[in-house]
Amino acid sequence: MKILNLVTLLLVIVGGLNWGLVGAFDFDLVAALFGDGSALSRIVYVLVGLSALWQIMPFLAALKTDEARAEAGVRAPIRS
Repeated sequence: MKILNLVTLLLVIVGGLNWGLVGAFDFDLVAALFGDGSALSRIVYVLVGLSALWQIMPFLAALKTDEARAEAGVRAPIRS
């Protein structure tokens, strides 16, 4: 699970940096590297989107407990 979380986090970071470049300089790095509208570009975009969906789970866990426990996969105690 840790490897999957690291890979998806890396892809979300790549996506965020790409959007930053698009917003600041109107430069799409993914399209520049793999071709505008190419199958490979589309695959990268889909993988970034799926990674963002995957990263929702740790995000929600972090909202329920402190960050270190969330990263370790420890659930918050149930309070009555």
